[in-house]
Amino acid sequence: MSGESITLNPRQHDKLGVVHCGVTRDGFIAVGGQPKNIADGEEILFEHVGIKATRKGSEYTFSKVA
Repeated sequence: MSGESITLNPRQHDKLGVVHCGVTRDGFIAVGGQPKNIADGEEILFEHVGIKATRKGSEYTFSKVA
């Protein structure tokens, strides 16, 4: 399933496969129940679910990694 991704904006949520991903507010995300702050231009890997989150301005992209 590598290559699968979703892009969200603040106050949006969706699922990537069976994993819940959401942007609670600007700069604050949650993946698989794990919340994190994320700065503009930052990339965070959630190893426990194999999802990488990237922020570019008000767009947050969640992608599955191999």
